[in-house]
Amino acid sequence: MDQPRPALDVLIIDDEKNIRTTLKACLESLGCRVGVAATGDAARTELKRRTYQLAFLDVRLGEDSGVQLLPSLHALAPELEVVIITAYATIQIAVEAMQRGARDVLPKPFTPAQIERIVGRVRERRLLEHKVVELRAQLRDVAPEVEIQSSSPRMRSLLETLAKAAQHDVPVLLNGENGTGKSVLARRIHALSARHDRPFVVVNCPTLSEELLASELFGHAQGAFTGAVRDQPGRVESADGGTLFLDEIGEIPVTLQVKLLRFLQDKEFERIGESHTRRADVRIVAATNRDLEKAVREGRFREDLLYRLNTFELTVPPLRERAEDLLPLARRFLAFFGRTAQRTLELGPEAEPVLLSYRWPGNIRELRNAMERAAILAQGQIIGTEALPERIVSAYAGVPFLGGDFTLEQIEAEHIRRLVARCATREEAAHTLGVDPSTLWRKLKRSE
Repeated sequence: MDQPRPALDVLIIDDEKNIRTTLKACLESLGCRVGVAATGDAARTELKRRTYQLAFLDVRLGEDSGVQLLPSLHALAPELEVVIITAYATIQIAVEAMQRGARDVLPKPFTPAQIERIVGRVRERRLLEHKVVELRAQLRDVAPEVEIQSSSPRMRSLLETLAKAAQHDVPVLLNGENGTGKSVLARRIHALSARHDRPFVVVNCPTLSEELLASELFGHAQGAFTGAVRDQPGRVESADGGTLFLDEIGEIPVTLQVKLLRFLQDKEFERIGESHTRRADVRIVAATNRDLEKAVREGRFREDLLYRLNTFELTVPPLRERAEDLLPLARRFLAFFGRTAQRTLELGPEAEPVLLSYRWPGNIRELRNAMERAAILAQGQIIGTEALPERIVSAYAGVPFLGGDFTLEQIEAEHIRRLVARCATREEAAHTLGVDPSTLWRKLKRSE
């Protein structure tokens, strides 16, 4: 299956109208989004307004030199690849252009095939860069965090809604406890969207001070603050055309929320320390473990920002409410850590009820860590209770299970609790139990 072609934004900088028109038509036929500029000043203005990945730059712009323009272009767009086009190609021009940061020199007259080859090479490099970013993110995770396939009715319903939301270019807000796999679901939204061939960029909001978070998001100009030794684009520009994932957005300071709201409304922003307004086409996916409506009432989160973010609001269920998924996930983690250690590991039958009875406050992340520990401590192929953390095993004591020394009333209460946790509604649980909802309600009240 062919890899999707990364979309490219290309800037043509040439003072000849015929060249601009012809080259623009050729690039658009290759699926590029094209901007044009006839002068150096117009090119700088365009780069301040929009993010480009590739530029074709004429070596002569009236009385100006395209080669001498290169440093100022790269100051505005450090990752911009520039191809010099010239009717006066010489070794001296090529050497000077390369020394000033050009990627290539293309003599005039050039052919559509030459342009296609250049665009193809840039696309390949962009695709590789995106793959490197994805692989680094996966390596940071060490092991998979969440199984996209699920047997839980609530999780299946969530995944169906998520797939629909991904197809529409609107913000998505993921609610859920820590460790429930919100970041994995954010990547899923990006992968199912029309932006799947563009960058997926992550900003972890709680880890930075307000000033550094603003710089991380929107970039900064040289000298904007101590340590800002050069112009630096932010994550918003890096995500142009793709998806920006704001993890734990409830931690963003109120003053910075204003800038984020403006960007969501107008797609416009300024780097810290400069007055030039820039634009970026970015889809926002945000996640939080906080009650943002409560934060709004307490004045810690802007109501208008919340309404911008929660066009699609999805709540990720905790692991304790996904009983059907717990053991398959545990086995998946064991298989992963077993491959890493070149061992075959299996979950022992005595370990299964222990895992099922635990409440998992750290959710999938805690389960992954427990399985990694068990893989290290296990003496043989079978993972028993001796390899599990003490807090998990000790919590099992006193939890009713079939065949144990418990009354029928205790067994029934535990069965009802687990069934209600995994069913989408209490009516569904009552139907499974073969009782009417009022009977189920009475039994639940009696077991509280």
